[in-house]
Amino acid sequence: MEQFEIKAYPALWEGLGMEVARFEKSRQMLGEMYRKIYLSQPNRPAGMGYFDALMAEIFGGRIEEMLAVKRAGRPVVGTFCVYIPEEVVVAAGGVCVGLCGGSQGPIPDAEKVLPRNICPMVKSAYGFKAARICPYFQTVDFVYGETTCDAKKKTWELLNRLVPTHVMEIPQMKRERDKALWLAEVRDFKAKVEEVAGAAITAGELGAAIKLINDKRRALQRLARLRGKRPSPISGKDALLIEQIAFYDEPGRFSRKLNELCDELEERVQGGLGAVADSAPRVMLSGTPMALPNWKVHHLLETAGAVVVNEESCIGSRYFKDLIDEGPDRLEAQLTALTERYMQIDCSCFTPNDERVEQVLTEYRQSQAQGILHYSLQFCHTYNIEEIKIREACEREGIPYLAIESDYSPEDTGQLQTRIEAFLEQIREAAC
Repeated sequence: MEQFEIKAYPALWEGLGMEVARFEKSRQMLGEMYRKIYLSQPNRPAGMGYFDALMAEIFGGRIEEMLAVKRAGRPVVGTFCVYIPEEVVVAAGGVCVGLCGGSQGPIPDAEKVLPRNICPMVKSAYGFKAARICPYFQTVDFVYGETTCDAKKKTWELLNRLVPTHVMEIPQMKRERDKALWLAEVRDFKAKVEEVAGAAITAGELGAAIKLINDKRRALQRLARLRGKRPSPISGKDALLIEQIAFYDEPGRFSRKLNELCDELEERVQGGLGAVADSAPRVMLSGTPMALPNWKVHHLLETAGAVVVNEESCIGSRYFKDLIDEGPDRLEAQLTALTERYMQIDCSCFTPNDERVEQVLTEYRQSQAQGILHYSLQFCHTYNIEEIKIREACEREGIPYLAIESDYSPEDTGQLQTRIEAFLEQIREAAC
Protein backbone atom coordinates (compact mmCIF):
# COMPACT_ATOMS: atom_id res chain seq x y z
CA MET A 1 0.00 0.00 0.00
CA GLU A 2 1.31 3.46 -0.91
CA GLN A 3 2.42 5.92 1.75
CA PHE A 4 0.20 8.96 2.17
CA GLU A 5 0.06 12.00 4.43
CA ILE A 6 -2.22 14.99 4.57
CA LYS A 7 0.38 17.70 4.98
CA ALA A 8 0.58 19.79 8.14
CA TYR A 9 0.67 23.60 8.14
CA PRO A 10 0.64 24.47 11.88
CA ALA A 11 1.75 28.09 11.44
CA LEU A 12 -0.91 28.68 8.81
CA TRP A 13 -3.61 27.13 11.00
CA GLU A 14 -2.52 29.10 14.04
CA GLY A 15 -2.76 32.29 12.01
CA LEU A 16 -6.34 31.36 11.15
CA GLY A 17 -7.22 31.11 14.84
CA MET A 18 -7.74 27.36 14.82
CA GLU A 19 -7.52 24.84 17.65
CA VAL A 20 -4.31 23.45 16.17
CA ALA A 21 -3.62 20.60 18.59
CA ARG A 22 -7.07 19.14 18.14
CA PHE A 23 -7.05 19.65 14.38
CA GLU A 24 -3.68 17.92 14.16
CA LYS A 25 -5.26 14.73 15.50
CA SER A 26 -8.05 14.98 12.93
CA ARG A 27 -5.52 15.48 10.15
CA GLN A 28 -3.64 12.34 11.08
CA MET A 29 -6.82 10.27 11.40
CA LEU A 30 -8.11 11.47 8.02
CA GLY A 31 -4.79 10.68 6.36
CA GLU A 32 -4.81 7.13 7.70
CA MET A 33 -8.45 6.70 6.73
CA TYR A 34 -7.71 7.91 3.20
CA ARG A 35 -4.73 5.59 2.87
CA LYS A 36 -6.76 2.54 3.88
CA ILE A 37 -9.88 3.33 1.86
CA TYR A 38 -8.37 4.80 -1.29
CA LEU A 39 -4.76 3.75 -1.73
CA SER A 40 -5.57 0.12 -0.94
CA GLN A 41 -7.60 -0.12 -4.16
CA PRO A 42 -6.00 -2.17 -6.94
CA ASN A 43 -5.86 -1.07 -10.54
CA ARG A 44 -6.50 2.65 -9.97
CA PRO A 45 -6.19 4.98 -12.97
CA ALA A 46 -2.92 6.93 -13.04
CA GLY A 47 -4.93 10.16 -13.35
CA MET A 48 -6.12 9.75 -9.77
CA GLY A 49 -2.65 10.90 -8.73
CA TYR A 50 -3.76 14.53 -9.11
CA PHE A 51 -6.69 14.05 -6.77
CA ASP A 52 -4.52 12.21 -4.25
CA ALA A 53 -2.07 15.13 -4.34
CA LEU A 54 -4.87 17.61 -3.85
CA MET A 55 -6.08 15.65 -0.82
CA ALA A 56 -2.55 15.81 0.58
CA GLU A 57 -2.69 19.62 0.29
CA ILE A 58 -6.35 20.07 1.13
CA PHE A 59 -5.66 21.77 4.48
CA GLY A 60 -2.61 23.71 3.31
CA GLY A 61 -1.88 24.40 -0.33
CA ARG A 62 -5.51 24.97 -1.25
CA ILE A 63 -6.02 27.20 1.80
CA GLU A 64 -3.02 29.31 0.79
CA GLU A 65 -4.53 29.75 -2.66
CA MET A 66 -7.77 30.95 -1.13
CA LEU A 67 -5.99 33.36 1.21
CA ALA A 68 -4.16 34.84 -1.78
CA VAL A 69 -7.55 35.52 -3.41
CA LYS A 70 -8.76 37.10 -0.19
CA ARG A 71 -5.68 39.33 0.12
CA ALA A 72 -6.38 40.55 -3.42
CA GLY A 73 -9.71 41.87 -2.18
CA ARG A 74 -11.82 39.20 -3.83
CA PRO A 75 -14.55 37.31 -1.95
CA VAL A 76 -14.18 33.82 -0.48
CA VAL A 77 -17.62 32.36 0.14
CA GLY A 78 -18.49 29.16 1.99
CA THR A 79 -21.56 27.19 0.93
CA PHE A 80 -23.76 24.35 2.15
CA CYS A 81 -25.95 23.65 -0.86
CA VAL A 82 -25.91 23.26 -4.64
CA TYR A 83 -28.47 26.06 -4.90
CA ILE A 84 -25.80 28.71 -4.46
CA PRO A 85 -25.22 30.49 -7.80
CA GLU A 86 -21.46 29.97 -7.61
CA GLU A 87 -21.08 31.67 -10.98
CA VAL A 88 -21.77 34.98 -9.23
CA VAL A 89 -18.87 34.46 -6.81
CA VAL A 90 -16.53 33.40 -9.63
CA ALA A 91 -17.61 36.43 -11.69
CA ALA A 92 -16.35 38.66 -8.87
CA GLY A 93 -12.97 36.92 -9.05
CA GLY A 94 -13.70 35.00 -5.88
CA VAL A 95 -13.69 31.45 -4.56
CA CYS A 96 -16.78 29.40 -3.76
CA VAL A 97 -16.03 26.47 -1.44
CA GLY A 98 -18.21 23.75 0.07
CA LEU A 99 -18.45 23.64 3.86
CA CYS A 100 -20.89 20.77 4.44
CA GLY A 101 -19.79 18.59 7.32
CA GLY A 102 -19.26 14.91 6.60
CA SER A 103 -17.47 13.91 9.78
CA GLN A 104 -18.54 12.64 13.19
CA GLY A 105 -15.72 14.52 14.95
CA PRO A 106 -17.31 17.95 15.52
CA ILE A 107 -20.84 16.70 16.24
CA PRO A 108 -20.37 16.63 20.06
CA ASP A 109 -19.33 20.30 19.85
CA ALA A 110 -22.51 21.11 17.93
CA GLU A 111 -24.69 19.17 20.38
CA LYS A 112 -23.60 21.50 23.16
CA VAL A 113 -25.85 24.03 21.40
CA LEU A 114 -28.03 22.23 18.84
CA PRO A 115 -30.58 19.45 19.44
CA ARG A 116 -29.30 15.91 19.03
CA ASN A 117 -32.20 14.77 16.83
CA ILE A 118 -31.39 16.83 13.73
CA CYS A 119 -29.42 16.08 10.57
CA PRO A 120 -25.80 15.03 11.22
CA MET A 121 -24.61 17.10 8.26
CA VAL A 122 -26.00 20.27 9.83
CA LYS A 123 -24.50 19.42 13.21
CA SER A 124 -21.14 18.51 11.68
CA ALA A 125 -20.94 21.77 9.74
CA TYR A 126 -21.90 23.90 12.74
CA GLY A 127 -19.50 21.98 14.97
CA PHE A 128 -16.56 22.59 12.64
CA LYS A 129 -16.97 26.34 13.08
CA ALA A 130 -17.89 26.26 16.76
CA ALA A 131 -14.78 24.18 17.56
CA ARG A 132 -12.56 26.11 15.12
CA ILE A 133 -11.26 22.92 13.50
CA CYS A 134 -11.86 23.66 9.82
CA PRO A 135 -9.42 25.93 7.94
CA TYR A 136 -12.01 26.56 5.23
CA PHE A 137 -14.50 27.94 7.75
CA GLN A 138 -11.73 30.13 9.17
CA THR A 139 -10.85 31.52 5.73
CA VAL A 140 -14.20 32.59 4.28
CA ASP A 141 -15.49 36.18 4.23
CA PHE A 142 -19.04 34.95 4.74
CA VAL A 143 -21.09 31.82 4.32
CA TYR A 144 -24.18 31.23 2.26
CA GLY A 145 -27.05 29.45 3.93
CA GLU A 146 -30.34 28.36 2.38
CA THR A 147 -33.79 27.34 3.56
CA THR A 148 -34.06 23.82 2.14
CA CYS A 149 -34.93 22.37 5.55
CA ASP A 150 -36.00 23.55 9.00
CA ALA A 151 -32.82 22.38 10.72
CA LYS A 152 -30.68 24.39 8.34
CA LYS A 153 -32.62 27.62 8.33
CA LYS A 154 -32.74 27.80 12.14
CA THR A 155 -29.10 26.76 12.52
CA TRP A 156 -28.03 29.61 10.25
CA GLU A 157 -29.39 32.07 12.82
CA LEU A 158 -26.99 30.64 15.38
CA LEU A 159 -24.12 30.24 12.92
CA ASN A 160 -24.42 33.95 12.12
CA ARG A 161 -23.13 34.60 15.65
CA LEU A 162 -19.89 32.86 14.72
CA VAL A 163 -19.41 33.90 11.09
CA PRO A 164 -21.37 36.29 8.81
CA THR A 165 -24.14 34.21 7.24
CA HIS A 166 -26.18 35.30 4.22
CA VAL A 167 -29.39 33.29 3.92
CA MET A 168 -31.27 32.88 0.65
CA GLU A 169 -34.91 31.84 0.58
CA ILE A 170 -35.36 28.74 -1.57
CA PRO A 171 -38.91 28.44 -2.93
CA GLN A 172 -40.57 25.12 -2.20
CA MET A 173 -42.54 25.00 -5.45
CA LYS A 174 -41.69 25.73 -9.10
CA ARG A 175 -44.44 28.06 -10.27
CA GLU A 176 -43.80 31.37 -12.02
CA ARG A 177 -44.22 33.26 -8.75
CA ASP A 178 -41.59 30.99 -7.17
CA LYS A 179 -39.21 31.63 -10.04
CA ALA A 180 -39.67 35.38 -9.51
CA LEU A 181 -38.85 34.96 -5.81
CA TRP A 182 -35.71 32.99 -6.60
CA LEU A 183 -34.56 35.56 -9.18
CA ALA A 184 -34.95 38.29 -6.56
CA GLU A 185 -32.89 36.23 -4.12
CA VAL A 186 -30.16 35.77 -6.76
CA ARG A 187 -30.05 39.55 -7.29
CA ASP A 188 -29.69 40.06 -3.53
CA PHE A 189 -26.89 37.52 -3.39
CA LYS A 190 -25.12 39.27 -6.27
CA ALA A 191 -25.35 42.54 -4.35
CA LYS A 192 -23.84 40.88 -1.27
CA VAL A 193 -20.92 39.49 -3.28
CA GLU A 194 -20.36 42.88 -4.93
CA GLU A 195 -20.34 44.54 -1.51
CA VAL A 196 -17.54 42.24 -0.32
CA ALA A 197 -15.64 42.55 -3.61
CA GLY A 198 -15.99 46.33 -3.67
CA ALA A 199 -16.91 46.31 -7.36
CA ALA A 200 -19.92 45.64 -9.57
CA ILE A 201 -20.06 42.43 -11.60
CA THR A 202 -20.21 43.01 -15.35
CA ALA A 203 -22.00 40.96 -18.00
CA GLY A 204 -18.65 39.94 -19.45
CA GLU A 205 -17.44 38.66 -16.08
CA LEU A 206 -20.64 36.75 -15.40
CA GLY A 207 -20.64 35.28 -18.91
CA ALA A 208 -17.07 34.03 -18.45
CA ALA A 209 -17.95 32.55 -15.05
CA ILE A 210 -20.98 30.75 -16.48
CA LYS A 211 -18.74 29.21 -19.14
CA LEU A 212 -16.13 28.18 -16.56
CA ILE A 213 -18.61 26.44 -14.25
CA ASN A 214 -20.44 24.88 -17.21
CA ASP A 215 -17.09 23.41 -18.27
CA LYS A 216 -16.68 21.90 -14.80
CA ARG A 217 -20.12 20.35 -15.04
CA ARG A 218 -19.41 19.08 -18.56
CA ALA A 219 -16.31 17.31 -17.26
CA LEU A 220 -18.37 15.70 -14.47
CA GLN A 221 -21.03 14.68 -17.00
CA ARG A 222 -18.28 13.03 -19.07
CA LEU A 223 -17.11 11.09 -16.01
CA ALA A 224 -20.70 9.97 -15.35
CA ARG A 225 -21.07 8.67 -18.91
CA LEU A 226 -17.83 6.70 -18.65
CA ARG A 227 -18.93 5.14 -15.37
CA GLY A 228 -21.94 3.81 -17.28
CA LYS A 229 -19.69 1.64 -19.48
CA ARG A 230 -19.16 -2.06 -18.84
CA PRO A 231 -16.92 -2.81 -17.12
CA SER A 232 -16.81 0.49 -15.24
CA PRO A 233 -13.30 1.94 -15.74
CA ILE A 234 -13.17 3.61 -12.32
CA SER A 235 -14.32 2.67 -8.84
CA GLY A 236 -17.29 4.38 -7.25
CA LYS A 237 -15.08 5.53 -4.37
CA ASP A 238 -12.70 7.33 -6.71
CA ALA A 239 -15.61 8.91 -8.59
CA LEU A 240 -17.19 10.04 -5.31
CA LEU A 241 -13.90 11.61 -4.25
CA ILE A 242 -13.75 13.53 -7.53
CA GLU A 243 -17.31 14.78 -7.06
CA GLN A 244 -16.46 15.93 -3.52
CA ILE A 245 -13.28 17.68 -4.65
CA ALA A 246 -15.33 19.56 -7.27
CA PHE A 247 -16.59 21.71 -4.39
CA TYR A 248 -13.05 22.60 -3.21
CA ASP A 249 -10.71 22.83 -6.19
CA GLU A 250 -10.11 25.75 -8.52
CA PRO A 251 -12.70 25.17 -11.30
CA GLY A 252 -10.50 25.57 -14.38
CA ARG A 253 -7.73 23.36 -13.05
CA PHE A 254 -10.24 20.79 -11.84
CA SER A 255 -11.87 20.58 -15.28
CA ARG A 256 -8.53 20.13 -17.05
CA LYS A 257 -7.38 17.38 -14.69
CA LEU A 258 -10.71 15.58 -14.79
CA ASN A 259 -10.75 15.66 -18.59
CA GLU A 260 -7.22 14.24 -18.60
CA LEU A 261 -8.44 11.43 -16.35
CA CYS A 262 -11.43 10.86 -18.61
CA ASP A 263 -9.07 10.52 -21.59
CA GLU A 264 -7.38 7.71 -19.68
CA LEU A 265 -10.73 6.17 -18.77
CA GLU A 266 -11.79 6.16 -22.42
CA GLU A 267 -8.64 4.19 -23.24
CA ARG A 268 -9.56 1.77 -20.47
CA VAL A 269 -13.05 1.36 -21.90
CA GLN A 270 -11.67 0.68 -25.38
CA GLY A 271 -9.31 -1.92 -23.91
CA GLY A 272 -12.02 -3.53 -21.78
CA LEU A 273 -10.11 -2.67 -18.58
CA GLY A 274 -12.40 -2.17 -15.60
CA ALA A 275 -11.77 -1.10 -12.04
CA VAL A 276 -13.40 -4.40 -11.09
CA ALA A 277 -14.61 -7.43 -13.01
CA ASP A 278 -17.63 -6.92 -15.24
CA SER A 279 -19.47 -9.49 -13.11
CA ALA A 280 -19.43 -7.13 -10.09
CA PRO A 281 -22.95 -5.96 -9.13
CA ARG A 282 -23.52 -2.42 -10.41
CA VAL A 283 -25.16 -0.18 -7.81
CA MET A 284 -26.59 3.31 -8.12
CA LEU A 285 -26.96 5.49 -5.02
CA SER A 286 -29.82 7.92 -4.62
CA GLY A 287 -30.68 10.35 -1.84
CA THR A 288 -28.88 12.75 0.47
CA PRO A 289 -25.41 14.15 -0.23
CA MET A 290 -22.20 12.53 1.02
CA ALA A 291 -19.97 15.40 2.11
CA LEU A 292 -16.24 14.78 2.41
CA PRO A 293 -15.05 12.56 4.14
CA ASN A 294 -18.28 10.52 4.23
CA TRP A 295 -17.15 7.46 2.25
CA LYS A 296 -18.83 4.84 4.44
CA VAL A 297 -21.53 3.42 2.15
CA HIS A 298 -19.36 3.37 -0.97
CA HIS A 299 -16.60 1.60 0.95
CA LEU A 300 -19.00 -1.02 2.32
CA LEU A 301 -20.50 -1.67 -1.11
CA GLU A 302 -17.21 -1.98 -2.93
CA THR A 303 -15.50 -3.98 -0.19
CA ALA A 304 -18.41 -6.43 -0.58
CA GLY A 305 -17.61 -6.82 -4.28
CA ALA A 306 -19.91 -4.26 -5.94
CA VAL A 307 -19.08 -1.19 -7.99
CA VAL A 308 -20.98 2.08 -7.53
CA VAL A 309 -21.77 3.57 -10.94
CA ASN A 310 -23.81 6.69 -10.14
CA GLU A 311 -24.87 9.09 -7.38
CA GLU A 312 -28.24 10.79 -7.74
CA SER A 313 -27.54 13.31 -5.00
CA CYS A 314 -26.38 16.88 -4.46
CA ILE A 315 -22.78 15.66 -4.35
CA GLY A 316 -23.45 13.80 -7.61
CA SER A 317 -25.66 14.31 -10.65
CA ARG A 318 -28.00 16.82 -9.05
CA TYR A 319 -25.03 19.21 -9.03
CA PHE A 320 -23.86 18.80 -12.61
CA LYS A 321 -26.69 17.41 -14.77
CA ASP A 322 -27.97 20.84 -15.95
CA LEU A 323 -26.05 23.64 -17.67
CA ILE A 324 -26.71 27.37 -17.92
CA ASP A 325 -27.54 28.89 -21.31
CA GLU A 326 -24.35 30.67 -22.43
CA GLY A 327 -26.14 32.70 -25.11
CA PRO A 328 -27.33 35.81 -23.23
CA ASP A 329 -24.84 38.69 -23.12
CA ARG A 330 -26.83 41.16 -20.98
CA LEU A 331 -26.60 40.94 -17.21
CA GLU A 332 -30.31 40.66 -16.49
CA ALA A 333 -30.79 37.98 -19.15
CA GLN A 334 -27.81 36.07 -17.72
CA LEU A 335 -29.31 36.17 -14.22
CA THR A 336 -32.59 34.88 -15.63
CA ALA A 337 -30.82 32.04 -17.45
CA LEU A 338 -28.90 31.23 -14.29
CA THR A 339 -32.10 31.15 -12.25
CA GLU A 340 -33.82 28.87 -14.76
CA ARG A 341 -30.96 26.38 -14.50
CA TYR A 342 -31.00 26.32 -10.70
CA MET A 343 -34.76 25.83 -10.68
CA GLN A 344 -34.19 22.49 -12.47
CA ILE A 345 -32.52 21.00 -9.38
CA ASP A 346 -34.91 18.38 -8.01
CA CYS A 347 -34.14 18.52 -4.29
CA SER A 348 -36.64 16.77 -2.04
CA CYS A 349 -37.51 20.15 -0.51
CA PHE A 350 -39.80 20.73 -3.50
CA THR A 351 -43.42 19.74 -3.71
CA PRO A 352 -44.55 18.17 -5.90
CA ASN A 353 -41.31 16.52 -6.96
CA ASP A 354 -42.26 13.76 -9.40
CA GLU A 355 -39.44 14.81 -11.74
CA ARG A 356 -36.92 13.46 -9.23
CA VAL A 357 -38.50 10.01 -9.40
CA GLU A 358 -38.24 10.09 -13.20
CA GLN A 359 -34.66 11.35 -12.97
CA VAL A 360 -33.70 8.44 -10.71
CA LEU A 361 -35.07 5.94 -13.24
CA THR A 362 -33.37 7.74 -16.14
CA GLU A 363 -29.98 7.70 -14.42
CA TYR A 364 -30.47 4.07 -13.44
CA ARG A 365 -30.81 3.12 -17.08
CA GLN A 366 -28.02 5.39 -18.31
CA SER A 367 -25.53 4.02 -15.78
CA GLN A 368 -26.46 0.40 -16.56
CA ALA A 369 -26.97 -0.13 -12.84
CA GLN A 370 -28.49 -3.36 -11.55
CA GLY A 371 -29.88 -2.08 -8.27
CA ILE A 372 -30.60 1.14 -6.38
CA LEU A 373 -29.53 1.92 -2.82
CA HIS A 374 -31.40 4.89 -1.37
CA TYR A 375 -29.27 6.59 1.26
CA SER A 376 -30.72 9.05 3.76
CA LEU A 377 -29.05 10.82 6.63
CA GLN A 378 -30.81 10.43 9.96
CA PHE A 379 -33.58 12.99 10.59
CA CYS A 380 -33.57 14.16 6.95
CA HIS A 381 -37.34 14.17 6.79
CA THR A 382 -37.84 15.26 3.19
CA TYR A 383 -35.61 12.53 1.74
CA ASN A 384 -36.84 9.92 4.18
CA ILE A 385 -40.45 10.57 3.16
CA GLU A 386 -39.70 10.92 -0.55
CA GLU A 387 -37.95 7.54 -0.34
CA ILE A 388 -41.43 6.02 -0.38
CA LYS A 389 -41.97 7.20 -3.96
CA ILE A 390 -38.53 5.98 -5.05
CA ARG A 391 -39.23 2.56 -3.52
CA GLU A 392 -42.63 2.35 -5.23
CA ALA A 393 -41.06 3.23 -8.59
CA CYS A 394 -38.42 0.52 -8.15
CA GLU A 395 -41.10 -2.02 -7.25
CA ARG A 396 -43.04 -1.14 -10.44
CA GLU A 397 -39.89 -1.46 -12.53
CA GLY A 398 -38.65 -4.64 -10.85
CA ILE A 399 -35.42 -2.96 -9.71
CA PRO A 400 -33.54 -4.52 -6.77
CA TYR A 401 -33.73 -1.93 -4.01
CA LEU A 402 -32.39 -1.16 -0.55
CA ALA A 403 -33.08 1.88 1.64
CA ILE A 404 -30.78 2.76 4.50
CA GLU A 405 -30.72 5.59 7.03
CA SER A 406 -27.44 6.36 8.72
CA ASP A 407 -25.17 8.98 10.27
CA TYR A 408 -21.39 9.47 10.32
CA SER A 409 -20.55 7.19 13.23
CA PRO A 410 -19.11 3.69 12.68
CA GLU A 411 -21.59 2.12 15.11
CA ASP A 412 -23.96 0.78 12.46
CA THR A 413 -21.23 -0.54 10.14
CA GLY A 414 -21.83 -4.20 10.98
CA GLN A 415 -25.58 -3.93 10.50
CA LEU A 416 -25.16 -2.06 7.21
CA GLN A 417 -22.65 -4.60 5.98
CA THR A 418 -25.11 -7.44 6.57
CA ARG A 419 -27.92 -5.63 4.77
CA ILE A 420 -25.68 -4.62 1.87
CA GLU A 421 -24.41 -8.16 1.37
CA ALA A 422 -28.02 -9.42 1.23
CA PHE A 423 -28.86 -6.66 -1.26
CA LEU A 424 -25.96 -7.61 -3.52
CA GLU A 425 -27.05 -11.23 -3.41
CA GLN A 426 -30.50 -10.08 -4.55
CA ILE A 427 -28.84 -8.33 -7.53
CA ARG A 428 -26.83 -11.43 -8.40
CA GLU A 429 -29.94 -13.61 -8.31
CA ALA A 430 -31.87 -11.15 -10.50
CA ALA A 431 -29.02 -11.18 -13.03
CA CYS A 432 -29.08 -14.97 -13.38
